[in-house]
Amino acid sequence: MVSEERIRGEESKVAALESSGRMSGAPVGARQRRRKEAVELCLRLMCMASSIVAVSLMVTAKQATNVSIYGFSFPINSKWSFSQSYEYLVGVSAAVAAHSLLQLLIGTSRFVRNSSVIPSRNYAWLIFAGDQAFAYALMSAGSAASGVTNLNRTGIRHTALPNFCKPLHKFCDHVAISIAFTFTSCFLLAISAVQDVIWLSQHSS
Repeated sequence: MVSEERIRGEESKVAALESSGRMSGAPVGARQRRRKEAVELCLRLMCMASSIVAVSLMVTAKQATNVSIYGFSFPINSKWSFSQSYEYLVGVSAAVAAHSLLQLLIGTSRFVRNSSVIPSRNYAWLIFAGDQAFAYALMSAGSAASGVTNLNRTGIRHTALPNFCKPLHKFCDHVAISIAFTFTSCFLLAISAVQDVIWLSQHSS
């Protein structure tokens, strides 16, 4: 009697362990998926914030002062809208902020409903194309703005044009930080594009 009771007790323990293993094993994949989706949403949030900061700093970049050329003092007024490269950076950064906000709202609504943030391969291809296109656009905008800023900082060789960033240091600081955030947004979009590729490779069938 004692041996039979022990055997039954051990069998019940084994069955309980197996059932608990099945119950705990099922949510593991779901938890991993939720973590990956949470990381993706955080990337969207950071990209949107970085783009907004880039736009805000650029549109507030303006300063008026005097500069001396050949011993003569001339008043100069510098503003972001005087440069097409800076205007291009503002436009692209604003578009990226809108794109990130849209993806963040869609992804968050799906995440809250416990649905997949990326519902299909077609949607994954769509956001991958968008992320890649905007990343290249940010790279070109940041590079163009960097060229103009470097010219303002170094002047033109063999001419009397000075380093305009000395008298316009506030303007140049705003522009430089805005460009830095632009490249940060580009980097975040590149990470999102890599995650899109990983998702597509894992859902190839």
